[in-house]
Amino acid sequence: MKLGLQLGYWGAKAPTDHATLVAAAEEAGFDTVFTAEAWGSDAYTPLAWWGRETTRMRLGTSVIQMSARTPTACAMAALTLDHLSGGRHILGLGVSGPQVVEGWYGQKFPKPLARTREYVDILRQVWAREAPVTSAGPHYPLPLSGAGTTGLGKPLKPITHPLRADIPVMLGAEGPKNVALAAEIADGWLPIFYSPRISGMYNEWLDEGFARAGARRTRETFEICATAQIVVTDDRPMVMEMMKPHLALYMGGMGSEDTNFHAEVYRRMGYSEVVDDVTKLFRSDRKDEAAKVIPDELVDDSAIVGNLDYVKEQIKAWEASGVTMMVVGAKSVEQIKQLADLV
Repeated sequence: MKLGLQLGYWGAKAPTDHATLVAAAEEAGFDTVFTAEAWGSDAYTPLAWWGRETTRMRLGTSVIQMSARTPTACAMAALTLDHLSGGRHILGLGVSGPQVVEGWYGQKFPKPLARTREYVDILRQVWAREAPVTSAGPHYPLPLSGAGTTGLGKPLKPITHPLRADIPVMLGAEGPKNVALAAEIADGWLPIFYSPRISGMYNEWLDEGFARAGARRTRETFEICATAQIVVTDDRPMVMEMMKPHLALYMGGMGSEDTNFHAEVYRRMGYSEVVDDVTKLFRSDRKDEAAKVIPDELVDDSAIVGNLDYVKEQIKAWEASGVTMMVVGAKSVEQIKQLADLV
């Protein structure tokens, strides 16, 4: 079991403690530091900024939104950071949702699985640098031609020779088809809400991908880097109450009322009625009430909260379920040291 530090994306203001946290994680033996993006700060700039102070940890995006960059622009950013870090980059990708893709980026959302497959193929063409990059489309045609173009586009190779042709690609996938796609074409899976209780269901999805012709990895070489909130405490109820507003936001406030991929994760865990109640309250601007209807067992399904012995026992359960890395948030150097001692 490895540990990853999740710095996430920024809120209203830039954080002031990330340099300290990254240094502590490097010293404590964390495997990877991750950054994310939503519709504010981007993922690559902080990762490069703080990553320059590291020498050992891998530098990962968890996740960048595909619609924010064309495949070749993403490949350029990845090969650049991979060079600067001496081959320590992990590219975590996610399709996001239609509200962000069409409302923020002005791109089309439909066909996310086909878009992902095409996107990753172009990335790997760039990094392989075996021939000029081409794509028949239909989502990312290269070179672009037809009505409204000059017709002068030509296939190109990257000027810069990539340090590695096999920069790891991980997918932030939540649904069964997307998880199976991750197992087929990617090097790892980045689940945001993971529950060892239903690992059998996840494994069915993953096995479908591993069994496909041309699958890139096997279960033995595939990484599952699961987001995990870990809190050592003797006051479980208090900590769980603190976590519920965050869960209410993702369950009831992300996406639209009928298209929220995070909410679907909890439906698959068996909490459909809770999701319905939280969504109704959250979207009626009754956010405090929305958090209060979330039961403790739902929190317990995808977080680890309890005394030292309980936390150690649960970490073993996550590892036994197939997780290879627990991606954790931390607010202090002391917490990072504590987490490192647990794994």
